[in-house]
Amino acid sequence: MNKEKEMIERNIELSAEFSRYLFEHPEIEEKIPLGGEIILLPEFDKELKEFNLGLGRNVLSDGGKVVFVSIKEIRPKSLSRIEKIELEPVV
Repeated sequence: MNKEKEMIERNIELSAEFSRYLFEHPEIEEKIPLGGEIILLPEFDKELKEFNLGLGRNVLSDGGKVVFVSIKEIRPKSLSRIEKIELEPVV
């Protein structure tokens, strides 16, 4: 996999997490100016942060508006959010 494709895939995953965060914290969305491109800057992933800073600079150099969102921490991935289950065997 080439580096750009890897960065795009990591951004897709981070964007999904950010969307979930916005659902839980709608007051944040009100602070994002209309027409601004959201650029996520993950403090825990320096490579992706630098890649995204470059994307933001490109948008700015083309005259666009940018909102940089620094993401300080992220919880570890889990495969499922289910906490408890109960099985009922059928014999």
